[in-house]
Amino acid sequence: MTNQELPNNFLWGGAVAAHQVEGAYEEVGKGLSVADVMTSAGNRSERTITTGIDPSYFYPNHEAVDFYHHYPEDVKLFAEMGFKCFRTSIAWSRIFPQGDEEEPNEDGLKFYDRLFAECLKYNIEPVVTLSHFEMPYHLVTEYGGFRNRKVITFFTRFAETVFKRYRNQVKYWLTFNEINNQVNYDREFTLFTNSGIKIHNGENPEAVMYQAGHYETVASALAVQIAHQINPDFQVGAMIAMTPVYPASNKPQDILKAQRAMQTRYWLSDVQVLGSYPQWLVNYQKAKKFNLDITEEDLAILKKGTVDYLGLSYYMSFTTAASDKEDEFYSYNEATDLVKNNYVPKSDWGWQIDPEGLRYSLNWLNDRYHVPLFIVENGIGAIDHLTKDHQVHDQYRIDYLRSHIKQMKLSILKDGIPVMGYTPWSAIDIVSASTGQLSKRYGFIYVDRNDDGSGSLQRFKKDSFAWYQRVIESNGADLNYEGD
Repeated sequence: MTNQELPNNFLWGGAVAAHQVEGAYEEVGKGLSVADVMTSAGNRSERTITTGIDPSYFYPNHEAVDFYHHYPEDVKLFAEMGFKCFRTSIAWSRIFPQGDEEEPNEDGLKFYDRLFAECLKYNIEPVVTLSHFEMPYHLVTEYGGFRNRKVITFFTRFAETVFKRYRNQVKYWLTFNEINNQVNYDREFTLFTNSGIKIHNGENPEAVMYQAGHYETVASALAVQIAHQINPDFQVGAMIAMTPVYPASNKPQDILKAQRAMQTRYWLSDVQVLGSYPQWLVNYQKAKKFNLDITEEDLAILKKGTVDYLGLSYYMSFTTAASDKEDEFYSYNEATDLVKNNYVPKSDWGWQIDPEGLRYSLNWLNDRYHVPLFIVENGIGAIDHLTKDHQVHDQYRIDYLRSHIKQMKLSILKDGIPVMGYTPWSAIDIVSASTGQLSKRYGFIYVDRNDDGSGSLQRFKKDSFAWYQRVIESNGADLNYEGD
């Protein structure tokens, strides 16, 4: 590799999640997932989580963009863009509809047989997430989600089933998507989507988060060990939402606060990559008297089940400042401790646009973990307009992705960071996880579907499609392509 070239095996592609694209929520035996009981919402508003299906609400994930029936057409478009890989997930509730069955749903397994075969037909490597906000809803109602140790067994049974089934089709795996989102434990969405947890009266949400996170890291470590036994060539990664937290000033207290914010956001990757708990967190949990169920056997499993690489999403950065009432731990609560950064602009959804933050993040992660990194999400949600002649002129998306790819290239070529690949969010328009909107569009491919569920589901290439096609064709060398 010269100073101008990315590795020849660099994995360019795009990313989605099963629940955000597939639809077919009751087809051939699929059970309800946590995503299936979340309603639509709007810009900067939370989705309602209902108890089961309430016919008075609209649930956008039930049909999504109907990738379940359109995947041959969509994968062909991905191949036309030149994808080397395609990141998606396996809907847990398609394979084990209730989550606690002894035997899997064969029809669900057959769908992914077909999908992965279609990808491989075009030499597109599947990159597969096991749990991407798709826990079977039955595990929530009957077991309380990942607050219950029994769910570890249900997860590893699911993992072993798909590892065996797709041992010759899938090489790259991720265990839990954005496992650290739930560090923002005061937000109902994050605990529910990550861990299937709704806080009960009298519960301490922070303690519940730490317990669920522990059980998930144990489940992840067991899955890594199972995967390597089934196929030693499997590459199994953890996946985090990488959002660097800057200090608001050079005041020492602000710097300490930002340091603790970073430690708090990334303790889950510490455990999954390094195989043990950071000592500050052991001391913190003891001081808080959380009385967590963490056994010596668990700690041994964590040491043996470290991941092969670290996947990350990167969308934005945060900023924090110390208050006048900091405790001796500089305890960080993401719901209350963030402040405005006046040096970076924001998207229409209030997300800070900070390309240099990606380079900072990759360096920070490399300094901490010394494993290959894989950018498996990066993108901007925006309102796209389909013209009468079926064009979408999304220069804002091109500008966003170009600026971030430039920083990624600097990280690789100048800083020497081992980045495996780049799969922007998203390959095609999806249902937004946080808002349930279709109008918050991310994809290179426009899907004619609206927030109320109307639309033809026809696919149309956006301007960014041809731009990204050229980026991949040139292995990242040509970022200034403007189309024909």
